[in-house]
Amino acid sequence: MRMKKFMSAALMAAMVTGLVGCGGTDNADTSSKGSDTSAKTEASDDAATGETKDVKLTVWGPQEDQAPVDGYEEGILKAMCDKFNDEHPEWNITFEYGVCSEGDAKDVVTKDVAEAADVYMYANDQIPILVDAGALAKLGGSTVDDLKASQDEKMVSSVTYEDGIYGVPFTSNTWFMYYDKSKYSEEDITSLDTMMEKDLGDGVTNFAFPLDNSWYVASFYYAAGGTLFGDNGDDASAGCTFDSADGVEMTKYLAKLAANPKFSCEKEGSSIAKFQEGKLGAYCSGSWDAAAIKEALGDNFGVAKIPTANGGQMKSFAGSKAIGVNPQCSDPEVAVALAAYLGGEECQQIRFETRGIIPTNLNVAASDAVKADDVAVAQSDEIANAAVIQPMLSEMGTYWTPAETMGKELVQGDVNDSNAEEKTKAMVKGILGE
Repeated sequence: MRMKKFMSAALMAAMVTGLVGCGGTDNADTSSKGSDTSAKTEASDDAATGETKDVKLTVWGPQEDQAPVDGYEEGILKAMCDKFNDEHPEWNITFEYGVCSEGDAKDVVTKDVAEAADVYMYANDQIPILVDAGALAKLGGSTVDDLKASQDEKMVSSVTYEDGIYGVPFTSNTWFMYYDKSKYSEEDITSLDTMMEKDLGDGVTNFAFPLDNSWYVASFYYAAGGTLFGDNGDDASAGCTFDSADGVEMTKYLAKLAANPKFSCEKEGSSIAKFQEGKLGAYCSGSWDAAAIKEALGDNFGVAKIPTANGGQMKSFAGSKAIGVNPQCSDPEVAVALAAYLGGEECQQIRFETRGIIPTNLNVAASDAVKADDVAVAQSDEIANAAVIQPMLSEMGTYWTPAETMGKELVQGDVNDSNAEEKTKAMVKGILGE
């Protein structure tokens, strides 16, 4: 969303209310989640009087955003921040930049929240840790209203924690399915069962999947109608229903799939090599593998949302990368405005054009350029129709190892019809920490 060059006092006052729990002083109360420490109101005063306020902001982002790229000699992050500064004559902002990837944010920021960046980028599954550390401010007011109006509901959910919204998503994160169009039709790829039934020739693997990876294996249990901490993943008391009768049947299905010579469990890039050799029909991964798979498949490159399995729609875990604000920032009204801008329409357009970062803003996603990008279309389709937002409850911490163990046992051939119920119930017991 493009900021107006001049802002009225009323609009600036609305912007100030866009941050809850950002105290504007080093002794702000950040010990409680989403604390209602009031933000300063100098911004509205400055807008009303026409005075310019000097502001210092530290912004952290990944190295890729700070490296030279087409048309941006000093990187896109600096260019976007400079543009924001130009569009706000009421502030004279001096920026300091630091390198911190979205995946590292929780470790780096929480080392010393007071010395951490005012505005930074993070992966949404880190929200509970960042909030508990008093390192991530809850947003409110017009910032939240604009966010809800400009982004898909699932993306808003991805930054919602304990009824608060803690950031501005700028890209989604999930996985989907790549396939060789010379081996499968668009109709074939809607059903894994149909795909596995096909004879693709000697030495050809029909379907590759990281079955021993707990980020992926849950997709099959969702296909069986299972839930993890309730329908929306936010109710710890609902537990996990992967061990229902249908869940046990899915375990049996997976045991047979893993034993099928037409199936392979992905290992360290082996699937991309098979694509290049013409020895693979389909493989599940994310946008990070798109360039390599496009090169391997050439004109036969295909990409789509994941299929059904045993009659039910598989569902991937989904999340987002977002822009957040440090509750200990000295100028919260400026920090929240910058976060909204960096996660908004104009900056998402820049990220897509320069780095191929798939947008979450509805206007950018609807553009002709994004619609012409097969990977972006597939990821958007996955998010909308075949994904669940990965639960952010602290109880999720006990999910990963039991699910991984189940996947490994399936791949090793340790699971069969006779012990499927026992293995499935053991997995769920471990997930629930019992």
